[in-house]
Amino acid sequence: MLSTPLAATAVVLSALSLVNGQTFTDCNPTEKTCPGDPGYGNGNTVFTDFTKGESDNWSLADGTTLSYGTSGAEFKISTSASAPTISSEKYIFFGQVDVFLKASPGTGIVSSFILESDDLDEIDWEWLGSTDSSVESNFFGKGNTTTYDRAIYHNVATPIETWHNYSIVWTAESTNWYIDSTLVRTLNYGDALALGGKNYPQTPMRIKMGSWVGCASVAAETNSATEGTCSWAGGAADFTNAASNPFTMLVANVTIKDFGCGGNYTYSDMTGDYTSIKSSGTCGGSSNSDSTSGSSTSASATKTTSGGILVQTSASSNSTKASAKTTLSTATGSGSTAKTTSSSTTSSGPSQATSSDGNSMTKHKYGVIDFAVIALGLGLGYLVM
Repeated sequence: MLSTPLAATAVVLSALSLVNGQTFTDCNPTEKTCPGDPGYGNGNTVFTDFTKGESDNWSLADGTTLSYGTSGAEFKISTSASAPTISSEKYIFFGQVDVFLKASPGTGIVSSFILESDDLDEIDWEWLGSTDSSVESNFFGKGNTTTYDRAIYHNVATPIETWHNYSIVWTAESTNWYIDSTLVRTLNYGDALALGGKNYPQTPMRIKMGSWVGCASVAAETNSATEGTCSWAGGAADFTNAASNPFTMLVANVTIKDFGCGGNYTYSDMTGDYTSIKSSGTCGGSSNSDSTSGSSTSASATKTTSGGILVQTSASSNSTKASAKTTLSTATGSGSTAKTTSSSTTSSGPSQATSSDGNSMTKHKYGVIDFAVIALGLGLGYLVM
């Protein structure tokens, strides 16, 4: 914990440097006219089982190589320059995401699972490899880093050693973070922390996940530009044995549900307000993808996610003002869908882990600078420690 005003100032300056260097968007719709964002839509649920290998649902950042084994996708860091990162091919406009993972071990290593929009709205889960007892939730609105008071640390049993399901349920009214189906945080649109809605994440989001090096060396711990991030990350990473024993985040599966109407999500003005988002999709349709199960969003539908969260959704078919009402309760009894088995919250690993080790691939889908975007604000959480 910092004890002097000078040290606190250094942290703020370091955090600003981190964000300015790693925040990135191909086109910010609050600054100029941008292409539409392709959406899943129609209440569709897209399930990716990484224990079966690579998936067309995801794009790999330039320089990212993933291996796939019996535990799923392996995000490996073997050098200080490693930052394996992948992004969903499409966007959600309000929705629910669940990830079943083990965070990476290692002082100085950060594991991340985030939702991010083109205008830099963001909702986060973040894990520090130096701490096997907590996970951080965080959010940003329009890339606003004028304050550093949004991160909250939640107790969780050995997130590095144990499989857990982490969920985000995001609507126009509120954002809820869950660990193993237990609600741990709620952010309401009108909360003071969200600046009465101005700072509330509310524009179409892609899902991004990966791991990165928060503190690359002992020298970085005393460098004025990086010492704050190093302090937050727990100190410098030790790469002595990383070539043969890389720091690895494991992701067994991800479930994505889009509450919007799909098609292309476009910004009708530059306000970044959710009421300005238009959809070219038609609610009530269904996808032909074999990894997508369609359900109507023009009427109520009930689903049980891989995290065991019962969600009842009702989304407006008005393409100029998408909204989603969500009612949540812990799922019990026999109402769970077939997908729940792959996200068991036991420590023995995912029940669908059946593929063999050694399947690896490298893809290049978008600019090299984009693989750093997953760290937007990730170095800022230490300010509330």
